[in-house]
Amino acid sequence: MNERTFQARDAHKLEDPERLKWLPPDEILARIGSVSGMTIADVGTGTGYFALPFAGAVGRGGKVLAVDFQKEMLEKLRHKLSMPGAPQNIVLVEGEAARTTLSGKSCDLAFMSNLWHELDDEAGVLAEMERIVRPGGRLAILDYRADVAPPPGPPATHRVSREDLEQVLLRHGWTVGHAGNVGTYSYILIAQPPAILHGPAQL
Repeated sequence: MNERTFQARDAHKLEDPERLKWLPPDEILARIGSVSGMTIADVGTGTGYFALPFAGAVGRGGKVLAVDFQKEMLEKLRHKLSMPGAPQNIVLVEGEAARTTLSGKSCDLAFMSNLWHELDDEAGVLAEMERIVRPGGRLAILDYRADVAPPPGPPATHRVSREDLEQVLLRHGWTVGHAGNVGTYSYILIAQPPAILHGPAQL
């Protein structure tokens, strides 16, 4: 945890109905594409702003692994999941972005929302994402634009531009398939992990 970490005491901000107007989950899902039947790791899930719509999008054949290191956030999501009609395909996982505690190659999509600007160990996080994503899987990173002044979101000095994030991904061998602005204040990048290089076939 550092001074950039979003605190559980501010969780009420994640529940603001206005957020649905400037960061609509349906728009993010449209950028990602069909996720029916997939397993999604929602890393830094918070109170489940994306985990809940993801659960509906993946359907009964899919699963959402809701990862957060703040127990208070997970408890708020657990309470939501105890309500009548709540989805049953969300698994709560205590873990950090660089140490999710998930099994290797356990998800088709790793998703991080408004988390990248908080990270200290970018290389470690990308290595962890590469570890948990299955072959053919993807990583989607959503964060606040650096060219739009707050509020909402973190101070301008904490923000990472879409261009800078793309360069970080490229330096670590990731292939960026989509990068663009989304919602009113955000951007999204969708990338595939480094290709596995095989040596010459043994005869």
